[in-house]
Formats: sequence, structure tokens, C-alpha cells
Amino acid sequence: MTRLPEAPVTGRVLGVDLGAQRIGLALSDPLGMVASPLMMWRRSGDVASDHAAILRTAAENEADVIVVGVPLSLSTGRPGRAARAALEEVATLAERAAAADPPVRIETCDERLSTVTAQRSLATSGVPAKKRKGLVDMVAAAVILQTWLDGHPRKEP
Repeated sequence: MTRLPEAPVTGRVLGVDLGAQRIGLALSDPLGMVASPLMMWRRSGDVASDHAAILRTAAENEADVIVVGVPLSLSTGRPGRAARAALEEVATLAERAAAADPPVRIETCDERLSTVTAQRSLATSGVPAKKRKGLVDMVAAAVILQTWLDGHPRKEP
């Protein structure tokens, strides 16, 4: 699913966890080495509005690349129903991102177990269960983004 980028990572990268109800975002450091949770919001009910918000966040944070998690099947590693839906949404986002000024590259990353990893990380950090729900999506986005960053070359400063 994750493919080699057209060029090494040279700046910030925005990670996106597209949930059914919420969207989590994470941002890399300026060198594109470390991912950190950024924010989460509830889906608006309008995909175009949600995509505009993602692209606006990328522009505000000077992200050159947006990495979107795709939930491949745990057993086969292939796209199931949820992954196919995510890939359709990614295709729409990619069209909008290509038309943005400046254009933003869209990449995908296998997000298997990102939510489980995020939940465990929050529990281990002592975050109370009631507060985890509001944080898990952006932490999952950071897990997705860090996975992608670890697999891609970085341009030396």
C-alpha cells in the first residue's frame, strides 16, 4: 500500500486517520522525522468540507505531503470493504489536493492496529478511559504518520 515517494521527505508531513465519525490529524517535525498528535474533529457530514479542512490544516502547517491511513485486512493484508471506502475517499481528496495552491501530494499507509496501538499508548500513559475517546484518533494519526515516516528517506538538512 505505502509506495516510495517521488522524492525524499523535505519538510512537514500531515497524517490523517479517517474515521467514520471523527478525523484525527498528526504533524511531523520540520525535518520529517517525528510525528506528533495535532487535533481531532467530528466529521461534518459533508466530505468536501472535511477535505477542505484537511487541506487548510496542511497549508497552515506548511505540509508538503498528506499521509492517509487505510485499514487493510488483518488476515490478508488486502483492502476489504472499509479500505475500499477509504481509498475512494483518498482519491477524492487527492483530486482536491492536486488542485490546491500549492499542490499537496497524497500518500497512503497501512493503518492496521493503529487505533489499538494508540489506545494502549494512552492507557500506558495514564490517560483516564473517559478522556481517551477524544484523543485516540489523533494519536492513531500519529502512529500512522510515524509508520510512514520510518519507511521513507529524508533529505539531509
